Amino acid sequence: MKAASRRLASSLWTLNKGLLTHGRGLAYGSENKICKPLHIQEVRNKLREIVGVSTIWRDHVKAMEERKLLHNFLATSQKALPPRKMKDSYIEVLLPLGSDPDLRDKYLTVQNTMSPLSIVTVLVDKIDMCKYSLSPEQDIKFTGHVSWVGKTSMEVKMKMFQMHSDDKFWPVLDATFVMVARDSENKGPAFVNPLVPENKEEEELITQGELNKSRRIAFSTTSLLKVAPNSEERNVIHELFLNTLDPKTISFQSRILPPKAVWMEDTKLKSLDICHPQERNIFNRIFGGFLMRKAYELAWATACSFGGSRPYVVTVDDIMFQKPVEVGSLLFLSSQVCFTQDNYIQVRVHSEVASLDSREHMTTNVFHFTFMSEKEVPLIFPKTYGESMLYLDGQRHFKSMSTPVILKKNYTVEP
Repeated sequence: MKAASRRLASSLWTLNKGLLTHGRGLAYGSENKICKPLHIQEVRNKLREIVGVSTIWRDHVKAMEERKLLHNFLATSQKALPPRKMKDSYIEVLLPLGSDPDLRDKYLTVQNTMSPLSIVTVLVDKIDMCKYSLSPEQDIKFTGHVSWVGKTSMEVKMKMFQMHSDDKFWPVLDATFVMVARDSENKGPAFVNPLVPENKEEEELITQGELNKSRRIAFSTTSLLKVAPNSEERNVIHELFLNTLDPKTISFQSRILPPKAVWMEDTKLKSLDICHPQERNIFNRIFGGFLMRKAYELAWATACSFGGSRPYVVTVDDIMFQKPVEVGSLLFLSSQVCFTQDNYIQVRVHSEVASLDSREHMTTNVFHFTFMSEKEVPLIFPKTYGESMLYLDGQRHFKSMSTPVILKKNYTVEP
């Protein structure tokens, strides 16, 4: 144990020295010149190097014991950490689908396109799509940087582009992630470096980050799990109820569906997965991207079955990973349509886990996906009060899109 402590202390001295130096780690750094994008595999390898974890599953317990020694290196306040600039965290990553057939096969869908959500592994505040689908034969580039920080949390902006025939990168999605810094044992918060803007554009990003934080707090405060619907929402639910009453009877119990409508309870799909070590992240918990991909696939299948045509995801929002998922857990996913309008389908996926030696189920995530169908879809009608709350929650998430999304095939933006 003493030998392990000396090794860790030596590496931590180097790490601590690096933390006080610009340009360390994945980012290009303020003093470095912009170089070619990192390969996607380089990112994973560098993250493992920075975090100091083993690629061997059986070494996990030993590594976690050694990480307890890191507590002495944590900053006691944010003021003890040097300020950072946005360009210090800027990074470009390349996914070379065009030149690597083996890598391409990992991301192919049954429609011979590529699922963008299978390569997004984050705490998601918002993802907005701007293309129908991705080509499996053209390279993809990611760019990202920290855009706002609190004391122990940070907001990260990420953009995704794909190479086109004119040798320009076209936009695929814009995403905003919320990250939280944790201590070495993942038992409590840790401080992050303060962020200093260098120009008006960066000041606006920081202001937007503050607004996003306020929006998230307001959305949580007015959650239908905490407070009653507002007067407008109550009228919506009552109108839905009246539209399903049987005009031939004078009874609150006799309910019928209007034309071109579906009961919400008839839109459910469920799945079960065993979380194997192959799906773990660098912290030896189940990879967030695996959970999101499984939720997306079930949501897509739900929207496809409901709408009767191929759906396209346009927005993903408000996905907070409430609890980590341990290797060996049983992952239960339940998906259902909770709101529709014109050719839009709002799908909610509830995720919960149970350990193999326990029957206790715990919610880990609630995912919200907005899909667009190729044709107009049926209306959704709730039967119970609980379903009515799901309907209103789905309506809120749908309205959170600033404007109706128009997925474009042909426009370019210089990254």
